[in-house]
Order: sequence, then structure tokens, then C-alpha cells
Amino acid sequence: MPKMKTHSGAKKRFTLTGTGKIKRKHAYKRHILTKMSTTQKRRLTKSGLVDSTNESLIKKLLTIGK
Repeated sequence: MPKMKTHSGAKKRFTLTGTGKIKRKHAYKRHILTKMSTTQKRRLTKSGLVDSTNESLIKKLLTIGK
């Protein structure tokens, strides 16, 4: 059986932490930021973690584990 390929879109968007959790970036930080408050923009800059319900799906896309 051939090797599994990693999903190109997923590998650009997600990174793995040392403990095995998946790091992600927040949405709504690209354009039309004039209507957004400064505190809201600052909070969106920081990275977040993927929810546990979606973790197995993303790990499958990144071909981590089984």
C-alpha cells in the first residue's frame, strides 16, 4: 500500500505542540479591520488550540497516528 500524503491545506494551517495538541490561528484578521476594535484585533493575533472534537479529523489530514 502506498504512503499516505499529508493534506497541503492542513499542513499550512496547523502545527503540533510538544504535548501533541494542535495549534491554529484565529480567523477574521486579514482585511476590513477598521470596524474592529483594537482589543479585538489584539486577541485575534494570538494563536489558539483546536477543539478536541475536531482534533482526530485534523490529525488524519496531517497523517499523524492512525
